[in-house]
Amino acid sequence: MKYHDPWPRRVRGVRRLAQAALVPEVWRHGRVVSAYWWDGHPNFGDDLTPWLLPAYGVVPVHRMPQHAQLAGVGSVLEFLPPDFRGAVWGSGLMNDAPHPLPQAHVLAVRGPLTRDRIEATGEVAFGDPGLLVSRRTRRPKVRWEVGFVPHGHHRAHAGLAALAAATPGARIVNVHQSGRRAVREIAACRLIVTTSLHGLVTADSFGIPAVWMTLEPPLGGGDFKFRDYEAAVTPGRSRRVTWRDGMPLADLRRAAWSADRDTVARLGDGLVRAIGRLDDEITGLRPFPRGALTSG
Repeated sequence: MKYHDPWPRRVRGVRRLAQAALVPEVWRHGRVVSAYWWDGHPNFGDDLTPWLLPAYGVVPVHRMPQHAQLAGVGSVLEFLPPDFRGAVWGSGLMNDAPHPLPQAHVLAVRGPLTRDRIEATGEVAFGDPGLLVSRRTRRPKVRWEVGFVPHGHHRAHAGLAALAAATPGARIVNVHQSGRRAVREIAACRLIVTTSLHGLVTADSFGIPAVWMTLEPPLGGGDFKFRDYEAAVTPGRSRRVTWRDGMPLADLRRAAWSADRDTVARLGDGLVRAIGRLDDEITGLRPFPRGALTSG
């Protein structure tokens, strides 16, 4: 049985509702929203939507884009139909191309490049919701000197694997695991080297120095999502490094730096305020737990 088959999907849905029920904010003022995030295979960045939202009294129930009231974390906006009428919270585009969503209620997007290409207007917050992970869990004690966070496409990259193997105190973080576990592994590292956007976002949330790079095979959309994100978090500056075979770790250390804490905090506050506007933009949200049984 595959991850994306109906039965495993139902089991995940029940498990997520059970986990949401453990969050005090859900019982105080929880409401249920049908939401879309990528759920085709395990990936910690995509898992952030159901992990983060309950802390703000929102319980997402996964639905396909055409039936969703909310688009969540990740490069998912190309999946939304042009007449999408739901809310957008911290989502981004995969590709550097226009994708107007004139009827969407855009609360927040990953960065200004996405805002421009979906032609969003009005009050729009910037930032990937992954910036909020440090508010969801405390940083553990540092266990590893360097955390390598390869995108799933790059787990078999020989050069990166060789560098990790030659680095004392290295940890290769598996992105194909739950958001909670991957975040805690990244947070327990002193330096992050990543080809995964949410490796960079998580590092920024905890104030960990980081660098990012693109490797072969190229990701869909190239580096657009990184540029979009950095246009919000580190405007005018980038931590991108150009990979070369035999690159020493010392070069990566010199290139690494932490995002400005005040900027990260400001963007995080904006994301929280944005999700607080959900009831104003989307009518008919049902209270938890009853709404979880009727959300469609």
